[in-house]
Amino acid sequence: MSVWTRALCLTLAMLLLSACSDSEKVSAVKPEEFRNYTETGDLDALERRGLVRLVAPRFDDDPALPRDGLPLDRYREIAEAFVRVLGLEPQWVVVDGYDELIPALEEGRADIIVTNLTRTEARSERVGFSVPVRIVDEVLVVPPALADVDVETVERLAIAVPPGTSYAETARDLAEANPGITIKQVPPNTADVELVDGVAAGEYQAAIVDSNLAEVLVRNASGAVLGPVVAGDREIAWATRTDNTELRRRLNEFLTATQVALSRQKRVLRSWTEIRESGVLRVITSNSPSSYFLWRGELMGFDYDLMRRFAEKHGLRVAVVVRNEPEDMKAALEQGVGDVIAASLTRTPRRESAGWNFSSRYLLVTEKVLARHPAKPLASVEDLAGKTVAVNPQHSFLETLEALQARGIDVRIKPMPGTTTEMLVQGLADGEHDYVMADSHLAALELTLRDDIQEVLDMGEQKKIAWVVRDDQPALTNALNSFIRKAYRGLHYNILYKRYFSEPKTIARYKEFRVEPGKPVSPYDELVRELSFDTDFDWRLLVSQMYQESRFDPDARSFAGALGLMQVLPRTARQFDIDGDLHDPRTNIRAGLAFQEWLEHRFPARLPLEERLYFTLAAYNAGHGHVHDARRLARQLGKNPDKWFGEVEQAMLLLSQPEYARKARYGYVRGTEPVKYVREIRERYLGYLQVTGATTQ
Repeated sequence: MSVWTRALCLTLAMLLLSACSDSEKVSAVKPEEFRNYTETGDLDALERRGLVRLVAPRFDDDPALPRDGLPLDRYREIAEAFVRVLGLEPQWVVVDGYDELIPALEEGRADIIVTNLTRTEARSERVGFSVPVRIVDEVLVVPPALADVDVETVERLAIAVPPGTSYAETARDLAEANPGITIKQVPPNTADVELVDGVAAGEYQAAIVDSNLAEVLVRNASGAVLGPVVAGDREIAWATRTDNTELRRRLNEFLTATQVALSRQKRVLRSWTEIRESGVLRVITSNSPSSYFLWRGELMGFDYDLMRRFAEKHGLRVAVVVRNEPEDMKAALEQGVGDVIAASLTRTPRRESAGWNFSSRYLLVTEKVLARHPAKPLASVEDLAGKTVAVNPQHSFLETLEALQARGIDVRIKPMPGTTTEMLVQGLADGEHDYVMADSHLAALELTLRDDIQEVLDMGEQKKIAWVVRDDQPALTNALNSFIRKAYRGLHYNILYKRYFSEPKTIARYKEFRVEPGKPVSPYDELVRELSFDTDFDWRLLVSQMYQESRFDPDARSFAGALGLMQVLPRTARQFDIDGDLHDPRTNIRAGLAFQEWLEHRFPARLPLEERLYFTLAAYNAGHGHVHDARRLARQLGKNPDKWFGEVEQAMLLLSQPEYARKARYGYVRGTEPVKYVREIRERYLGYLQVTGATTQ
C-alpha cells in the first residue's frame, strides 16, 4: 500500500470512522462474469448484495502508466474507502473504453463510474454525476513544432480522439468552428497515455487530453508537449444511475468531507518560528471527554482549552487533528500533519526510549483499578494476582501491568486494541471485563457520571501527563514548558480542571449534550438532510453553519433584522419567492439554502469544491461583493485568488483598513468577521465528521 494510501486510510478512519486494510486486495473482474448478476437498485439493494461495483476503463490500471502525479490511483483508493464506510465491499469491474462505462451502469453491471470522467450535458441525461472531484482543462498535446498552434486560424490539423469521450465532443466543436481541423478517429479503448505516445511517435498530429493527465504524461514522452487549452473548466466527476439518489447523496457527502479534510492535512515539519508566522498551531489530540469533544456546536476539552489558552498567548489559533491511538498521534507528528500532541498522554520510560519527546508535566495522576459495583476492594497490587485486567495495548497501563508481571505478580492482561477509557468502562459495566484501569482524573469523571462501577485499587505511584513534540522543536518545547510553569494550578487551570473532572452538574451536562456516534448533531438533522438532498452541500456543513448563525435557536433575531436558524433577512426570502414565517425552521432553512445556492453560483465553477464552499460561506456572512473585492486584492498582492485559507482571507482582513477599503469596489468590510465565520464553521464541520462519518443515519 502506498504512503498516500496509508495517509488516506488513516485520515478517513479518523474523520469518517472507516476501516482500510493493508492485507485486503480488491480484485477486478471482467463484465462477462456478471452475466448472472445485474442490479439497478439504489443503496438499499446494494446493501442486500453486500457489494458496490466500481467501474473504470481497463487502461486506468495499466502498469505501464507513470503513477507519480496521476490521480487515477487516488480515485481508486477514495472510492474503496467510501464503499467500506458504507459497510460494504468494493468490487472493481473493468471495461475496454469510455464508451462502455455508461452502458455498464445502465445495464446494471456496475454501480459507480470511477475515473477521469468529464461531466457533459449529453452524459448528464443518462447518469447522475457526483460533486466534482477535480476541475480541469482539456488541452492539445502536440509535437514541439506545433506548441504555439492557434486552433482558430490553423489551416490543417488532424486531432486524434477516441469515440465516447468528451474529447470527441470538443474536437467536433473545434472542427465546426474551423474547417481546417479534422478529426482522426482512434479505437474507443485508446488510453490517454497512448494518445500522448502517438503524438510523440508522429502517429498523430495532435490529440486532446485532460490537463491533469497531460501534464504528467508529456513529462514521460519525448516529442510531445502541451499545446493550447481547447476547453476550459471541465468538471471531473463520478457517476451513478440517475435514480440511485441515496447512493449518490452518500457519495457526495463523502467526497465533500474528504476534500475538505484532506485540504487541511498539509504535511510540513514546522519550527516554532514558522508556526508563529502561519498564525495556526496544529494540535493532535483524541476525541474523548478529557481531551477534545463537541458539545452541541462548541469545541471543548481540557487539553483543547489549555492549548487554546497557550495559542492565544502567542497570537495563534488552534486547528485540531484527531487521531485516537497514541501511535497514530506520534506518526502524525513525525509526518508533519500536526505540531504538538495534547491528548492526556502519560510520560513513561518505554515511550521515552522509543523517541517520544515530552514537555514538562501539566497534570499529575495515579492509576486506578475499576470494577463493577459492588466489588471487594483490593488491599494492594499483590491482590491483582490471578485477576484479569482489560487494557488497550497502546495505553500506558500495559507497561504498568507488565512491570507487575516482571515482579512475579501473576496479573492477567486482556488486550483490547482500539478502545478508549470510556469504552473500557462501559464494557466493565456491561459485564464484558472483570477489571479495567483509568488515570485518576478520568476515573473521577466516570465515577461522577455513573454508579455501576467503583474504584477498587489506587496503584499509588504518581504519573506525569505531558504534551509531545518532535525533538527538532526546542523553541516550541521551551514555549510550552514556560506556559505550563505559569499556568499549572493557576486560576484558569483550576477552573478548567473542576469543570471537566470534578463538578457533577457540569460533567453531566457535557455528557448529555456531547455530540457522539448515534446521537443527533442538532435538533434539525433530518430536516436539513431532507431540504439539502438535491444540493451540493453536505448537511453536516449546513448544520455547522446553522449553529454559527443562531446556536440552533429558531427565534434568534440579529440587530440587522435577520431571523431564525439561518439568520435570513425577510427581503432575502422574498427574493427567492419563499413566503411564510422565518421563525419556522422549514421555511427558514429553505430560504437560507436558496440564498446559499445562489451565492455558490457567484464564484467560478473551476474552483476546487472545498474552495468554492469557503468562498460561499464568506459571502453568506459578508456579501459576495466583498469576497470578490478580497479576491481581486489577493491577486494584486501576489496571493492566490482561488484559495481562501492563508490567501484571500488575508486580503479580506486588509479591507478593514482605509487605504485598502477606499480602492475596493464595495468599500469597507469588517474582515475579521467572515474570516472567523469560515474558520469556525470548518472546524466544527470537521468535528461533526469525526462522529457521524460512518453513517448519516
